[in-house]
Amino acid sequence: MRVLAVNVGSSSVKLSVLDGDRPAAREDLPAPGGHLDPAPIEKIVADHSPIDAVGHRVVHGADQFTGPVRIDAQVRRRLDALVDLAPLHLPPSLAGIDLVSRLLPGTPAVACFDTAFHAKLPVAASTYALPAEWRRRWRLRRYGFHGLSHAWAARRVADLHGEPVGALRIVTCHLGAGASLAAVAYGSSVDTTMGFTPLEGLVMATRSGSVDPGLVLWLEEHVGIPPAALASSLEHRSGLLGLAGSPDMRAVTDAEARGDAEAQLAVAVYLHRLRAEICAMAGAMGGLDALSFAGGVGEHGAGIRLRATAGLAFLGVAVDEQRNASARPDAEITKAGAPVRSFVIEAREDLEIAGEVRAVLGAEGETPPT
Repeated sequence: MRVLAVNVGSSSVKLSVLDGDRPAAREDLPAPGGHLDPAPIEKIVADHSPIDAVGHRVVHGADQFTGPVRIDAQVRRRLDALVDLAPLHLPPSLAGIDLVSRLLPGTPAVACFDTAFHAKLPVAASTYALPAEWRRRWRLRRYGFHGLSHAWAARRVADLHGEPVGALRIVTCHLGAGASLAAVAYGSSVDTTMGFTPLEGLVMATRSGSVDPGLVLWLEEHVGIPPAALASSLEHRSGLLGLAGSPDMRAVTDAEARGDAEAQLAVAVYLHRLRAEICAMAGAMGGLDALSFAGGVGEHGAGIRLRATAGLAFLGVAVDEQRNASARPDAEITKAGAPVRSFVIEAREDLEIAGEVRAVLGAEGETPPT
């Protein structure tokens, strides 16, 4: 079954055409503000037909979609109803679904949700200490995100580790423009750093990560910053950009090396939060067998990996400097004798999407057209 995997983000769209696990094509196209240019997508579809099925990454499934689902008119309407939960991320995903549906009418399409991997978080990890009426009425809980990346990384680590994923406790680090960690205990996500929205948790490129909610309320009440401006600033003007003036970790670490004080502070804050959250994820599992890094920073930031793990020796984590410096995904970077093995893993949401598409259509008895 030849699958087109469509991953629409807030600034780009990643397309993969997959024959089994072999990519026939992989493209990363600009989509500023989530606006899609149909022309290059039309060309990819035309150049790589026939396409038997389509898989779409959808950021948020709330508590309505806890696994991949074939898209029909009813599912499409239900997705519209979830836009308020992710107003920055869901509209581009839905635009991608509509565009590809027009290009490939009649081709089965499956929605694959970034929240689904975390849908069975233990209630202790998913519940906010808020009034019960609020939690019930507005479905206020920790949903978690980047699930497609975390699920892929955990299974790939298990392959490289030589153990079944059901035998391991793994902290998966997805470190890109958006960043999150997951505690994957014996194949299941039992904790993660993002929550009700993708703002919670780690310092990111332009997102703040966790801040005291009282601070946000103070800014609204005492400074008079309106909610829309607060939301925009926390999403687009914070993180590395707010600390160092650039959202690009490469630019920030270059400036740090030149002695720039703001860049030095930005990297220190980033690493402090990252180390603390890795420890929290290990604590949620009662221990740690493996640690993985994926995403743009995770895959290419050897210095960030080295410094992040330097403070984790008490967990059994130790990285070999030479192996780390030369690592290209997928690779092991463990220092000899360290009880916890560390890996650099290429983020392959496209393969995770394709696998979910085949599982859904296979369960329905769908066969590729002839």
